[in-house]
Amino acid sequence: MAAAAILPQGFRLRGLNDSKQLSAERRDEFYAALTSDPSVQYAVGIVDEGWIDRINILRATERAAAEAINKLPVRPDHVLVDGRPMRGLPAPQTAIIKGDARSFSIAAASVIAKVTRDRLMLALHAQYPAYDFASNKGYPTPEHIAALRAHGPCPVHRRTFGPVREQFVQGEMRL
Repeated sequence: MAAAAILPQGFRLRGLNDSKQLSAERRDEFYAALTSDPSVQYAVGIVDEGWIDRINILRATERAAAEAINKLPVRPDHVLVDGRPMRGLPAPQTAIIKGDARSFSIAAASVIAKVTRDRLMLALHAQYPAYDFASNKGYPTPEHIAALRAHGPCPVHRRTFGPVREQFVQGEMRL
């Protein structure tokens, strides 16, 4: 998942920062402020687990970023990217290491992507409660790994994810 955000010149939200540095409540507050402000343009790109398994997580992230940029109502002349340069973006870019802590637009996109992903994980939890996606958000917590071992992967688990891959031997589940 990736998001793109275009903020109006001079736009500031006090405390907006890297989504990983914010509490879930604070992220939700910023998400509401960003997505309800008509002067903020944003879009989200999502690449599913099948694509990630086919092209790898890095290429899938680049694909999601390009999709988010292409969905924006206005095509940006230039984009700021968090971290390293990305291949395949539809506009020139400047990569900024720790950009979500140094750029309001990157921080805004980070919050939008994180909240959207967390809400998706809550919906997946309703479908697949055995994996406790509501708590682990799909990260490999010990409880999540234990659920994978107990129940095997569900349809949304990436087959290339180490703990899932470990359960497969030549395409068949280990017993």
